[in-house]
Amino acid sequence: MTQYQSTRWSLSDLITASTGEPVEQLSSELETLTTTFEQRRPDLTADLSGESFAELLAMLEQIETIANRLGAYGQLWFTEDTQNQAALSFMGRMEQQLTEIGNRLLFFNIWWKELADETADRLLAYSGDSRYYLEKQRLFKAHTLAESSEQIINLKNVNGSNALTTLYDMMTNKFVFNLTVAGESKTLTRGELTTFVRHASPDMRAAAYQELYRVYQQEASVLAQIYTYRVRDWATENVNLRHFTSPISVRNLDNDVPDTVVNTLLEVCQEQAPIFQRYFKLKAGWVGMAKLRRYDLYAPLSSETSVKIPYAQAVDMTLDSFQKFSPEMATLAQRVFAEQHIDAEVRLNKRSGAFCASILPKLTPWVLANYNGEPREVATLAHELGHAIHAMLAEKHSVFTFHSSLPMAETASVFSEMLLTDRLLAETNDPQVRRTLLATAVDDSYATVLRQAYFVLFEREAHRLIAEGQTMDDLNAHYMANLKQQFGDSLELSDDFQYEWISIPHIYHSPFYCYAYSFGQLLALSLYQQYKEIGVAFKPKLLKILAYGGSASPNHILTEAGINMADPNFWRGGFKVIDGMINELAVS
Repeated sequence: MTQYQSTRWSLSDLITASTGEPVEQLSSELETLTTTFEQRRPDLTADLSGESFAELLAMLEQIETIANRLGAYGQLWFTEDTQNQAALSFMGRMEQQLTEIGNRLLFFNIWWKELADETADRLLAYSGDSRYYLEKQRLFKAHTLAESSEQIINLKNVNGSNALTTLYDMMTNKFVFNLTVAGESKTLTRGELTTFVRHASPDMRAAAYQELYRVYQQEASVLAQIYTYRVRDWATENVNLRHFTSPISVRNLDNDVPDTVVNTLLEVCQEQAPIFQRYFKLKAGWVGMAKLRRYDLYAPLSSETSVKIPYAQAVDMTLDSFQKFSPEMATLAQRVFAEQHIDAEVRLNKRSGAFCASILPKLTPWVLANYNGEPREVATLAHELGHAIHAMLAEKHSVFTFHSSLPMAETASVFSEMLLTDRLLAETNDPQVRRTLLATAVDDSYATVLRQAYFVLFEREAHRLIAEGQTMDDLNAHYMANLKQQFGDSLELSDDFQYEWISIPHIYHSPFYCYAYSFGQLLALSLYQQYKEIGVAFKPKLLKILAYGGSASPNHILTEAGINMADPNFWRGGFKVIDGMINELAVS
């Protein structure tokens, strides 16, 4: 076993120091480039030459590169400790500065959107790798306001919606939770607490959830009000001013996925909910209960408490899974560790959960995790490293096009989890271990597909209810109705779950983000099924999909791979894979 250690990351590859010459030099360079670009404003006519257009794009790419360094440094520093006042101050200053820079450059974006199609097509021939980025900008032509209005909105967001989500993070990441474990009272972070929802003891599972929502309930009115302001702001800007047909249409256009496709995906998830309901009824018998409670959703099949997996072993297992599929993927993942771009420590005030931040092409992404030693955390590690691999495979693209769209962004991460699961299945002859691995895979599929889809279904209704003036109590009641539809009669729901929605950061930070998880999981299931059927010949197909990054639309990438995302049967195919795992569990 190697000697990987769970340590903080280093941000020095972004900026070598948070104060002094490193920041001043980047800020000065950014100002100089912006001023130079502003001086080219008179050149923006329908007669602009292709060569001049390419020069402007190259300058914009330089500006975006510096802006990404400054902006990402503050955000990543803040996630290390959400109570760090220096990090908060830096993040705020950078956000203000970059917003002002963006406002000074808005004229180019507006000019580009307003061009006649014939002129735009002529200039696109000179756009190089930024072509799809520019094409996508023009999708927003009908929703773009006058330059002065766009500038006001950008300035408003700094101390408006962005400030609200920062306050949400500061409040919720400061929460501490108390739990009695083996007769000892423990003070835990959220990440540490939620490991107990997979505990062998039904009482411990219930206690963990009850403590989670007890703490959130104490601040429920404030957190719900933050959400209400966030939703109202979203509607005011996007529906009232920009004239999108619905709040979710904003996210769909940004993802370049038609409303009809998203509706189809969500409808299929609702239609296929009985697959998971059947699983929960079967699982009740497997864990010795007449009926599961919502507390027991992730109950382990074995009555034995899970053995902790050392961090170094978890890293080895993950990298080995990548190596067996593709040595290239393993080599890329190792870069994250070699360059100290991972923060896996569990610390008070650190942002909970896990994420991967891909900042610039050819710059190794940063991965945040909260590794507790639980077996489930190994899959989380594989998931986030999958995101990093995705970005690195696309690093030949420009700063505008290397990062994939949200729906495609989950492809590599989910596929990586499945590689790990299959590796573990192949290494065991123990029927009980195999059942545990399969059940964990189904549990995770539920959490990634159905649960996320129902978050979005809740959001659609919540945005409507808030527009009608509904209260927190109304939203709580609606969320409980959402859960009852999701689970049917497969388990018992307790009232404390009415507060679950206020504990979901995504619905605050990125409204309607969560269907990307459903999209990505079902897509990855389909691709993984092809891999199992085709074998080695499949690998170039997956690597090509990932290498696109965000340089083409999801429809283009998937059509080339032989997938029709508008076909409900494609999404049903992913559920068939899940159903197959449940059937294997039922007869084993």
